Amino acid sequence: MIEISYKKWPVLAIKNSDKKEIFFDTQTRQVLLEDFDASHPGEYEKWGNLLEVKEYTDLLFYKFLIDGKHVCIIYSDSFELKEEIVSFFWDVDVLIIIGTKDAVKIFENIEAKVVIPYGEGKDVFLNTLGQHSEPVKTFKVGADLDGDRTEFVNLEG
Repeated sequence: MIEISYKKWPVLAIKNSDKKEIFFDTQTRQVLLEDFDASHPGEYEKWGNLLEVKEYTDLLFYKFLIDGKHVCIIYSDSFELKEEIVSFFWDVDVLIIIGTKDAVKIFENIEAKVVIPYGEGKDVFLNTLGQHSEPVKTFKVGADLDGDRTEFVNLEG
């Protein structure tokens, strides 16, 4: 089971079933696998978690395989959706995305089962999509994600 919460704002923590944590600083955009800085293009593996970091138009995109679930992090809404990057986002279980009105267009091109917007505009993102979920401190991703609908999560932070 994957657990996602704010470790301490503005740092999101993604914890796997072995209680190993991946940190994403939503302000500096730095991704850490414990103490390893994964903020560079390439493929990484730590504790059985796979991570691919792709550079596209001077931006980095993160895709993890954690406990059998694909987790993507998108921290920008200022890129053009071309096949080269859209194909990177296939089969997304959990999408962590900057919460802006422009990010809605990006989300609509990615079929994610769970969407977690972050940042000052996360309420705008959720409201644009007609979602009014109550804030939660922690979200747990279980084994049985519903493939027919998208669940929107409003993390307190």
